[in-house]
Amino acid sequence: VQLQASGGGWVQAGESLRLSCAASGRTSYVVMGWFRQAPGQEREFVGAIKRRGGSTFYADFVKGRFTISRDNAKNTLYLQMNSLKPEDTAVYYCAAGLRSDSGAYYDRSPSYDYWGQGTQVTVSS
Repeated sequence: VQLQASGGGWVQAGESLRLSCAASGRTSYVVMGWFRQAPGQEREFVGAIKRRGGSTFYADFVKGRFTISRDNAKNTLYLQMNSLKPEDTAVYYCAAGLRSDSGAYYDRSPSYDYWGQGTQVTVSS
């Protein structure tokens, strides 16, 4: 599986961005997720979507602002980010979990088997 993230950029607080993650190769994932890592901090869970049923899950700090969606025909995952804050500044990574237990622990990095290269999001105040 190859994952290509795009859509990052520089915006001002309150603005929006939409990240995309194009998947190629074996695309029979169990769960796909977004994580982010700010300078000097550990990678943290942002949100995830399960293939079966399309259930979505979010970290508390993005609930109501970020939305995950997918286009199965295009094998693409999206992260719509609204009302961005300076503390959202980070490199955002998409990831795919293919194992049967990947969906049970969707908020943990070890549940994911493949990672995209990351896209930088910078939010200025």
